[in-house]
Amino acid sequence: MKIALLGGTSLAKTLGKKYIEAGVDVVFGVRHDFDTEQVEWKMLNRLYNRICPYESAIIQSEIILICADTAFIPEICQALKSVDTESKLIIDCTNAHYDKKLAISNTLLIQKAAPKAHLFKAFNNLGVDYPSSDILGIIKETYYCGDDIPDKIRVKRLIELIGFKAIDVGLINNAPLLEAFYHLSKEISWNRKDQSNFHFKLIAS
Repeated sequence: MKIALLGGTSLAKTLGKKYIEAGVDVVFGVRHDFDTEQVEWKMLNRLYNRICPYESAIIQSEIILICADTAFIPEICQALKSVDTESKLIIDCTNAHYDKKLAISNTLLIQKAAPKAHLFKAFNNLGVDYPSSDILGIIKETYYCGDDIPDKIRVKRLIELIGFKAIDVGLINNAPLLEAFYHLSKEISWNRKDQSNFHFKLIAS
């Protein structure tokens, strides 16, 4: 099993390190103009030699986690269109820009770019700036959704492999609801006008 993490974000770097520590073969896919000389990325590349363009990372990998800033989603979608993604497992970890109608979703764009892949959404509650968004380490869970039942079990195991509790929220059509949770937490933080980050936790009775 090989996992590709697409996007030069803190989230991609952090999840990638967690999977490497868990013994998984990992590759990082970044845009062509990404500065790989940044200290932490330079060390990752020197130690593991695993940083390459989006297309190369997609081709090499069986499982793809998209952890990019929304501005680079079109470029990633173009990369997905340019290679064979049939039967690959794609996990969208992103949040589109806030839209009150929940009509615009990165997940939908990715679905159109890779129609033959098995698409899921997870980890988006962490945000692309994770772990700086969770300095105290209080986020212990992530919500995930997707339509393929056999692969859904794999996604759950991938989440649990790096120490998060996996909470199934149904079909891929629920992806915009996961993004709404993320944006609501950001709105709360913004309205408080302080440096705190706010997160949701599921409580079952």
